[in-house]
Amino acid sequence: MNLKRYTHVDARNVRSLLLDLHDEVYVDDPNPFHSRERFSYFFDLWSSRKDWQCVSGWEEGRAIGCAYGSMFKPGGWWKGHHRPVNIRGPIFALSQLMVVPQWRGTGRAQQIHDALLESVEANIVTLTVDATHHKVQSRYERWEYVKVGEAKPSDDSPLYAVMVREMTRV
Repeated sequence: MNLKRYTHVDARNVRSLLLDLHDEVYVDDPNPFHSRERFSYFFDLWSSRKDWQCVSGWEEGRAIGCAYGSMFKPGGWWKGHHRPVNIRGPIFALSQLMVVPQWRGTGRAQQIHDALLESVEANIVTLTVDATHHKVQSRYERWEYVKVGEAKPSDDSPLYAVMVREMTRV
């Protein structure tokens, strides 16, 4: 798999690529929360941050997945959940990790995830995952994430498991 890296300055140029990728990932999901319109709002919100980073994975000349996120501002945390008191220092929020159905279960998600985190300088990485997606949550646990609670950031959002992982540097 080929990997491509993007930063805040690339966001406008990769926006339609990532929106199309989102559509392919969520093609069978009727939930309006996972609509293209809603995703574009969140993409614009996250990618407007100066420290936004993204990695996309490519197979056979087409994008098959991506991951992106940015650092929380000091004191920042997920809406709908209080940051645990033992979580301190720089925190990277992994906002999105998605892989098209054809490439799920092939290890591509972890490759994209790990490539994104290679350049992250944080003590903690955190993410949210739909609390009803137990297989996905278990996958993150295998990647050394620990569930620290649940959050429902908006009335129409799913209930999310809030997970954290300590960053280890060699």
